Amino acid sequence: MEVTVGPMEENSVSRRLGSRSDGFFSWREFGWGALASGFGETLLHPVDTLKTRIQSGQTGLSLQKQSDIGHALKNIVAMDGVRGLYRGVVPGLTGSMVTGATYFGFIESTKDWLEGEHPNLAGPWAHFLAGATGDTLGSMVYVPCEVLKQRMQVQGSSKAWHHTYNASIKKATPAIYYSGALHAGRVILRQEGLTGLYAGYFSTLVRDVPFAGLQIMLYEAMRASVVYGREQWWQSKASQPVGLEKHQFSSLDELFMGGTAGGLSAFLTTPLDVLKTRLQVQGSAARYKGWIDALQTVWREEGTKGLFRGALPRVLWFVPASAVSFMAVEWLRKEFNPLSVNSQPVLPSSPIDITSTLSRDQVQVNPCAESGGL
Repeated sequence: MEVTVGPMEENSVSRRLGSRSDGFFSWREFGWGALASGFGETLLHPVDTLKTRIQSGQTGLSLQKQSDIGHALKNIVAMDGVRGLYRGVVPGLTGSMVTGATYFGFIESTKDWLEGEHPNLAGPWAHFLAGATGDTLGSMVYVPCEVLKQRMQVQGSSKAWHHTYNASIKKATPAIYYSGALHAGRVILRQEGLTGLYAGYFSTLVRDVPFAGLQIMLYEAMRASVVYGREQWWQSKASQPVGLEKHQFSSLDELFMGGTAGGLSAFLTTPLDVLKTRLQVQGSAARYKGWIDALQTVWREEGTKGLFRGALPRVLWFVPASAVSFMAVEWLRKEFNPLSVNSQPVLPSSPIDITSTLSRDQVQVNPCAESGGL
């Protein structure tokens, strides 16, 4: 059976391909992005704490020399307990939800707009720019939350912090222990001003803009590659009946593609993450004068190894975090946006391909075509 689309049905399909919402912004996408990112942040916060402690170069100094991540994790638990791994989870969750909302919401809204109004502009660079822009918009809230989160992560538990501070490295740690996110915000604002809350803002953008752009570009490229591969397979099986759902992605597909895109992007941007962390945790006793000075100092004193410090826990965090986020976003989209296309930017070229990108309840089939009519 060959599936074709009649004139009225074709207009219906075109409208659904063109947009998922009224106007430019797909407001539901912002909500799905916030929920998915918040879930990933909460689930994997202990791994992020491990990464921050290794990269900071200030507390838990023995961790700087540990190539064994498992041993480094044991050291943190021994010093701070399991609760120490969750220090800073509240500001981390807040920042992740805001950035997830702007990131996924802006990406999907831009994608819909380009495919519906300017299809000639859609492509890898459009995905890169949409992801980078969405992340930049969220940075106004994300960066202060990141500063609070990392300051609290570096301090660890109250008992361990006071022991370390009183023992040897007073200059390397803040003089006040943060009892919570609000307390940390008030102290930093009072001692360092607004610039303290936005410490490392430029380096954060330098890290996050390429990361966000690379991640969505790789993710969409993998989706396009899978669609192309499936199209070639179906063409080689021309004698077989053509199904209506051959371009549907399973949650396992989303998990794998999201994790791969996040892991590769995280590794490539690790040096930028190291510089951002150093600038944000140094506090009022500034060791680095700025992003360039931090780069030169780390390169001179620690070399390539210093710039890629914490690469493994960073990748270990982003692989599952990105996997869970992308899978959750797509699941929420399919469950609560019943008329949406399954987030695939590659528009098919044949009548069969058009219907195959939509689920069965989204496609109206011309009854004449089924019976061999006109």
